[in-house]
Amino acid sequence: MQWTVGDTKREALVYIPATAKTKISPLIFVFHGHGGTMENAYRSHQFDKLWPEAIVVYPQGLNTPGQLTDPQGKLSGWQKENGDMNNRDLNFFDQMLKTFKEDYKIDDKRIYATGHSNGGGFTYLLWATRADVFAAFAPSSAVARKVAGQLKPKPAMHIMGEKDPLVKPAWQKLMCNLILKLNSCDAEGKPYGAYATYYPSESGNPVILYVHPGGHVYPTAADEVVVKFFKGIEKQ
Repeated sequence: MQWTVGDTKREALVYIPATAKTKISPLIFVFHGHGGTMENAYRSHQFDKLWPEAIVVYPQGLNTPGQLTDPQGKLSGWQKENGDMNNRDLNFFDQMLKTFKEDYKIDDKRIYATGHSNGGGFTYLLWATRADVFAAFAPSSAVARKVAGQLKPKPAMHIMGEKDPLVKPAWQKLMCNLILKLNSCDAEGKPYGAYATYYPSESGNPVILYVHPGGHVYPTAADEVVVKFFKGIEKQ
């Protein structure tokens, strides 16, 4: 699908179930990492197979200077904070959401975002700036950087690799502790499948920490846990 945002053409690969115009459908946005593409994001995830009733959107980023790599901005990515690059990606998100709400029967209580690395950072930015739209978030290999103080309590799943050489595990652990505190989660978690721990929340905003032994990657097995988590969360 294509949109024109300002004077820029934007696009996304979208999986649309056959029932999307007649039956209320969940909506998942999936943001690739820096240098990624919507095609690779689609191929590396299995959300359409794990939740065939949901509309799944894989947007394409534009050339963006990287925080840790690619300072010249020769590769695709996402804005990093509110106001960055004239909010080109937040505006893109707003237009996509408007289109899906106009053209399909979207379940307003079941809109979700996930993303890896720079896409995980953009997921955190959506949490900071568009929290009321979403039921839950699942960023991977990312931290909220400058917008951490703008987050409001929301169900979330954070995915991280114990050997991440780019977004250091120590940074991500600080981020996870911030989310657990923000969401008034229990100190003790419960097993939620391989690598995943579920932390109940007094405020109704549970957190899952998915800590795998790999590096700066999004593990395929995490898809199943993300979908299981999203399916259990509706916007209050």
